[in-house]
Amino acid sequence: MSIQQSDVLYTAVATAENGRDGRVSTSDGRLDVVVNPPKEMGGSGAGTNPEQLFAAGYSACFQGALGVVARNESADVSGATVTAEVGIGKNDEGFGLIVKISAVIPNVDQAKAKELIEKAHQVCPYSKATAGNITVELAV
Repeated sequence: MSIQQSDVLYTAVATAENGRDGRVSTSDGRLDVVVNPPKEMGGSGAGTNPEQLFAAGYSACFQGALGVVARNESADVSGATVTAEVGIGKNDEGFGLIVKISAVIPNVDQAKAKELIEKAHQVCPYSKATAGNITVELAV
């Protein structure tokens, strides 16, 4: 379910200059990075790239969702890590993304870890935004 503008608590504003081979900065100046295509896509690989930025945001957001789910279930997720791997490749419409979310949750057994990340996937705003648009694989 989507939210209304009146429900917005925070809005991030970022501006790109020169697309994938330029610079991206936020309006508050906290992020200001050079972006370049990776070597695998014919670029210099000198800067970061949109897929790395997406992976960073998705992994942080997903870990936050994992924390929400864990609190509701009284599960101990201290020391947990979440890794997002974002792949880009050609598809029928040009290019598409694929994501693998891996979580290491040391204080719960494998079955509980799997249950927690599946529930976090239902809560995470990034997961909701990508649902039905890209393949997202979950792994523990």
